[in-house]
Amino acid sequence: MSAKTPSLFGGAMIIAGTVIGAGMLANPTATSGVWFAGSLIVLLYTWFSMLSSGLMILEVNTHYPHGASFDTMVKDLLGPIWNVINGVAVAFVLYLLTYAYIFVGGDLTAKGLGSAVGSDVSLTIGQLVFFGILAFCVWASARLVDRFTSVLIGGMVLTFIWATGELIADAKLPILFDTQAPAGTSYWIYAATALPVCLASFGFHGNVSSLLKYFKGDAPRVAKSLWAGTLVALVIYVLWQIAIQGNLPRSQFGPVIAAQDNVAALLAALAQVAGSGLVRVLSLFSYMAIASSFLGVTLGLLDYLTDLFGFGTSRAGRSKAAALTFLPPLIACLLFPTGFVLAISYVGFAATVWTAFVPALLLYACRKKFGEGKGYRVYGGKWLMAWVFFFGLANVAAQILSRANILPVFNG
Repeated sequence: MSAKTPSLFGGAMIIAGTVIGAGMLANPTATSGVWFAGSLIVLLYTWFSMLSSGLMILEVNTHYPHGASFDTMVKDLLGPIWNVINGVAVAFVLYLLTYAYIFVGGDLTAKGLGSAVGSDVSLTIGQLVFFGILAFCVWASARLVDRFTSVLIGGMVLTFIWATGELIADAKLPILFDTQAPAGTSYWIYAATALPVCLASFGFHGNVSSLLKYFKGDAPRVAKSLWAGTLVALVIYVLWQIAIQGNLPRSQFGPVIAAQDNVAALLAALAQVAGSGLVRVLSLFSYMAIASSFLGVTLGLLDYLTDLFGFGTSRAGRSKAAALTFLPPLIACLLFPTGFVLAISYVGFAATVWTAFVPALLLYACRKKFGEGKGYRVYGGKWLMAWVFFFGLANVAAQILSRANILPVFNG
């Protein structure tokens, strides 16, 4: 009797679950300059480019054994130098994400503890409490992370439907489309600065190889999973934009941006127009999304460092890997708090290496060496490779030029 074929729905949910995370909390603030109509264009452009680069990796992967790692393909087709660059970029992104989640999770923890005890609790205390509990779970075992994450995801689904459903129902078209803005208000000049954050909201490329193994080499089925999973994420992001930007006017994003783009500041601003009860539910969703993302990212980073340095699976080895995983981002967060959205934009900047440049170069080198994919060929030819590569260049340029104050940055 043949083994049961994995479902397309299951594959799509793996991708959607990977893509949708706490990064989505940064999108409304990152796109506040270009606002709702512009954010739809930026999200569609980013979705298509990231989906295409993922499908490029899939075609390349068909020439290698099922489950072959990204590192294996990069080393074989692009050489050891690109493999090192790619590995450094992966580690850098995971560290940056850990930093971002400690920052925003600590801020929400401090606000929650402050409400519970009736006095202000410092950001440092909030960060240490948030970090201590979740880092212990990751250090203790992957099984504990799995169980904790399952509870968090269940809570996220319930609170997201509850809060977002009401916010969408209350969304006002004049606010959503900023119809009462003064004549001559600029929007598109802020489009480029939204790109890196949106890129960070569509990352799934490390899962392509494992998904091909999951589907026993059925590349067309993997491709359908990538399409379906990323489309689910895109729809959820658009609903999230409607929920936030349909209730909180563009002019009221200034205090949020001034508060280092904190999620807590966004929720406080939203409470003034949507009611504190609903925002408390949304705050709970945000907290669970951040905690879930922290667990997933740090477990991946811990496993990556364990394999890289050969620490092994003993308690001592896991403790060494945990120290290397958690201490650098914790110390950086305590000493250099820069803000959630800014940290996520740096994630997008670094992730460009393996989500745009490397996939385009891989596909070019792969077709030159092997010809077309075995059982799957991504749409487009050299134009698609150029599209994805220049998408990467646009993200890098946006980050560099905005940091140099050459590109305009929206401040409310």
